[in-house]
Amino acid sequence: MEKKVEKYDVVIIGGGAAGLTAAIYCGRARLNTLLIEKSLVGGLATYTNEIENYPGFPEGETGLGLMDLFHKQAKKFGVKFKLTDVKSVKLHGETKIVETFRNIYEAKAVVVATGGKPRLTGAKGEENFLYDKGISFCATCDAAANTDKVVMVIGSGDAAIEEGMFLTKFAKKVIVSVLHDTGKMDCNEIAKNQALSNPKMEFIWNTTVSEFVGEERLQKVILKNLKTDELIPVEVDSCFLFIGYLPNTEIFKGMLDMNRGGYLITNEKMETNIEGVFAVGDVRDKFLKQVATAVGDGAVAGYAVEKYLAESELFHNQIMQSDIPGIVYIWNAIDPKCRELLPIIERFEESNKGKIRVTKVDIYKSGGIANRLGVSSYPCLVSIKDGRIQNVAARIEGEDEIAAAFQG
Repeated sequence: MEKKVEKYDVVIIGGGAAGLTAAIYCGRARLNTLLIEKSLVGGLATYTNEIENYPGFPEGETGLGLMDLFHKQAKKFGVKFKLTDVKSVKLHGETKIVETFRNIYEAKAVVVATGGKPRLTGAKGEENFLYDKGISFCATCDAAANTDKVVMVIGSGDAAIEEGMFLTKFAKKVIVSVLHDTGKMDCNEIAKNQALSNPKMEFIWNTTVSEFVGEERLQKVILKNLKTDELIPVEVDSCFLFIGYLPNTEIFKGMLDMNRGGYLITNEKMETNIEGVFAVGDVRDKFLKQVATAVGDGAVAGYAVEKYLAESELFHNQIMQSDIPGIVYIWNAIDPKCRELLPIIERFEESNKGKIRVTKVDIYKSGGIANRLGVSSYPCLVSIKDGRIQNVAARIEGEDEIAAAFQG
């Protein structure tokens, strides 16, 4: 079957809070934007009963309700949505390829917002109680809903113990299932000592989950003692799993830089190691994974995509054109020396009108053009002839130096 080819300015892979925010920014910038989501638009946030820590909603909001607002706002700005799974990507080069089962999407930029998934125990009955039915993965999101209730935490790493202590501010009791012998945990010593001295925390050592039990919601967690095989039924109102997180980055291996855990590595502009490819949200290596931080990532990436595409157009359609020779002045608006030279550049431009194309590139907000030209210092002149870089000159005092830079 021959696949249909569609062209876009930007393709966003993943429709969680980060991907939707990037889509809103791109759509509002009037970029031809496609968002691909394989399951449910809104991502993991849609499974959260109540989100109380997202600014602007003093009464709280359901995850589904909040993500529905994000979705509507993106559609308002003309973003197109496809509910399908991405099978493969080709990210190098000017044109990026995103392939699904039926279509091939070509884009000038790609935003990876594929998120991740919490690691599960694999115990019997687990799939019946995920997210809004008793099994949760975010204490910050769901602690208030467990006020004066009994909750269980699975795990003993830093996240498990610190989130467990946070839960004690709300819950009546926090029971922690620990894989190791009495007193041994995977967290740091400070967290361990604080947890052991917390009167609301109770520990069941040498245990793993055997089964999750309940009717409509989770009612009981059956633990198994690893030394005796004894089954220990524990009645709870909720269970929080903190045994790891798996980023959805399999199809990007060998292309995008990632850490040992598989999280994508970006800079502050959400740029990956491949030009024109950005990563946002839970899929990237970051300190805090919340809706609020995902929105921040998406906003940065959406703005960065707009700048990247504008710079690409300027680079190809003006700077590297071969119809007439060109001079590119790389400058920084906050640098006094650069500002002093600007009138000289403009006089040179005026006196050579129609003979030499002069392009002024301010790197104050973005160094994208400078990077493409291989320039790392300013002020600087780059001469272009026949669509190729001829000369780079860093010493500029007057029109004579400009002419010399142009002559190479």
